[in-house]
Amino acid sequence: MAKGSGEGPSGFGLFARLVGAGALALLLLVAAGWNSWQTAQYVVLTKGRDQGTVTLDSCDTSDDCTGPFTPKGSATARPEVTVNLPVRHHVGDRVDVVMEPGTDVGVRAGVGGLLFAWVPFGGALLLAALIVAGGLRNSRIAWALATLGGALLGAAFLTL
Repeated sequence: MAKGSGEGPSGFGLFARLVGAGALALLLLVAAGWNSWQTAQYVVLTKGRDQGTVTLDSCDTSDDCTGPFTPKGSATARPEVTVNLPVRHHVGDRVDVVMEPGTDVGVRAGVGGLLFAWVPFGGALLLAALIVAGGLRNSRIAWALATLGGALLGAAFLTL
């Protein structure tokens, strides 16, 4: 058959598609992993960080809630800190938090906070599954990525 007769890419075209799709999927996963780690590090590496609870005084429409910080241990009490929480939380709730150093921003602690921090990575796993399935034509890896991403997002949803 003649070249370009519809049998699919060969040679350099196939190589370029594989490298391009692989690089795009890898870039997506690395960027989302880095973004998630920026929040997750406070939940994972708690030694030496201020930990305590926040009693929610007010919550606005952007999922940011504020309230006084009551420390556990030797941390300093703060009159008002901000915590990004899902819509399930209401005024009057008490939420365990870890404070970001040098700020009045708290990060939800515990398993729920850890899973919530990794939500961007879960979404990236789902998107990477589409890239792997379409660009690399590898359905097994695509299904594995999609399963991991779906499980992470589902677990985060259940702990909201």
